[in-house]
Amino acid sequence: MKRYVLALVACALAPAAALAQQAPPITVQPGNTLLTVSAEGRSLRQPELAVFSAGVTTQGKTANQALAENSRAMARVISELKAAGIAERDIQTSNLSINPIYSNPERDAMMAARMSGQPYVAPPVEERLQRIIGYTVNNQVSVRQRRLGDYGKVIDTLVDAGANQVNGPMFQMDDADPALDEARLAAMKKARERAELYARAAGLRVLRILSISESGGYYGPPPVVFAQAERGGIGAPPPPPPAPVQAGELQLTANVTVLYELSP
Repeated sequence: MKRYVLALVACALAPAAALAQQAPPITVQPGNTLLTVSAEGRSLRQPELAVFSAGVTTQGKTANQALAENSRAMARVISELKAAGIAERDIQTSNLSINPIYSNPERDAMMAARMSGQPYVAPPVEERLQRIIGYTVNNQVSVRQRRLGDYGKVIDTLVDAGANQVNGPMFQMDDADPALDEARLAAMKKARERAELYARAAGLRVLRILSISESGGYYGPPPVVFAQAERGGIGAPPPPPPAPVQAGELQLTANVTVLYELSP
């Protein structure tokens, strides 16, 4: 049995060994040396999308009651999003949760004693047990806003429609590949210039590239969190202007690490 197990292990390791043999070690000519250079390339772009989340949190004595109220409110929110010009493909449910609300007899007794000015008396043990007194339902959608100039107005519309959770935006590119390619070219150019600098300082010249590895991404401004605002009734002052939003610029970066062979 041991011999059989060893044979299986050997068979399993054989393909890995064969693959390892297909990648020969890097060799350089006698008298040459290796130089590893890391460089970063950048490109700036105006953002094309504002991604944010909008949702409704409701409570009810029963799960059905809380869910029914939440569904009605979310239907209004989604309807307003579509009326504001958001395409259906840019609205996606990101969270739907139902959670119980538990009583806290000890906390309630402490608060009652504090408000009445009476000394706190702990409830009997059998009355300290928590029980479900209601349910909370949370429903959120992730939204891609393509008309950035309308973002503040859309947020105000959602709050009016009943949304009490709005978070964002996170600015993005619809297609980041062209800008990333620009950053890659800049990174490679910078790596080559840096390699030439080191080579000249050492009295050598750059002979060839032996390997290239890449990492990178793009970074935007931090998300802004919006909270629900109270709306006045008849005779109330006019509503404030739409929330100001500055899209700024996105910085897209590419980082390369290049291994060069230098020769005299």
